[in-house]
Amino acid sequence: MKTYIVGGAVRDALLGHPVQDRDYVVVGASPEEMLAQGFLPVGKDFPVFLHPKTHDEYALARTERKTAAGYKGFVFHTDANVTLEQDLIRRDLSINAMAQDDDGNIIDPYGGLQDLKNRVFRHVSMAFCEDPVRILRLARFAARFATPPQDFSVAAETTALMQTMVAAGEVDALVPERVWQEISRGLMEVRPSRMFEVLRSCGALQRLLPEIDRQWNIPAAANSCRAEQLMQLLDATATNKQPLTTRYAVLLHDLTADQVNEQTATALEKQRMAVADAISQRLKVPAECRDLAVMLAREHLHINLAISLPATDIIDLLGRCDAYRKPQRFLDVLSAAACLYAQTDETYAPQTRLGKALEVAQQVNGGEIAGQYVNTPSQIPVAIRAARIAALEAASV
Repeated sequence: MKTYIVGGAVRDALLGHPVQDRDYVVVGASPEEMLAQGFLPVGKDFPVFLHPKTHDEYALARTERKTAAGYKGFVFHTDANVTLEQDLIRRDLSINAMAQDDDGNIIDPYGGLQDLKNRVFRHVSMAFCEDPVRILRLARFAARFATPPQDFSVAAETTALMQTMVAAGEVDALVPERVWQEISRGLMEVRPSRMFEVLRSCGALQRLLPEIDRQWNIPAAANSCRAEQLMQLLDATATNKQPLTTRYAVLLHDLTADQVNEQTATALEKQRMAVADAISQRLKVPAECRDLAVMLAREHLHINLAISLPATDIIDLLGRCDAYRKPQRFLDVLSAAACLYAQTDETYAPQTRLGKALEVAQQVNGGEIAGQYVNTPSQIPVAIRAARIAALEAASV
């Protein structure tokens, strides 16, 4: 029985990155032997155990066989005769298919060290094409390792293999929850635009997020396309350490199909909202991400004009955003708008004005006003709105 550290922990240590979690592979052992040593079983599909003291994961060396489409269609096999090399060859990328023994020696049967040196993502074997989640994982890794001198490229043969997988419909078998899990993690990496570039290079973006993919075909100013501008905005949210909700909202803020001038502002606004909502529903994203994305799609242009808006329009904006019941979400949408127009919260004047307007409007005592209209309740909203407008004008907000 021998134990090895494997996968990301070995890769990150060699890159000089902090190692957050350590995964272990055990060769030459049976489930009964692991239980006898106090390990706790946790795996459902194949034997995985938690160390009785450290609670690190220890998996028995295994092989796997594809039995159905999608990422769940596998049968796993473990026994004491499965070698370390057999276990590593089923992994996705060569840089994730290295192991380290108890003496610190690196076991690298598939060229991971060289690919790590050359900053290349390369699949280990044709087993890569059996799991479509690996396309998303590779794209996410591209977003993570995207700061010089660690900006990785994808090997040409790996891109070709991913294109074959997409053409075969493997990506179509992914469930929304799994897609969102990987996309959301990629959005939180240092350069999320790289994830979308990799997905587009193999055709997966067109299948998973066609609304984003088509932005590369819509021209914009200065000989660029709308996708280039969108990706720059998205990367800026990462640079400014914005939360997931803001990054997602910025990504979806304007995915209209074209720039047809004949459409009214209201029609374009509805289209932006509909696209943001449709993507969110399709991927089953959390409500807080969906709500902020739809709100930013609807309001970002109004927010950007807030400096010149009269008090009546400011109060209407606060009302549309349900700012009195959910003030933090309103402040979040202001921060997201700042990412679109100013790249920094501190210098975005509309955010300052609207934040102050909310504070002033919140001081209006709606309950007291309502008490004055007991016999005419239909007048209560009108009176409260008028009081809030008067408060803004009196405060010169």
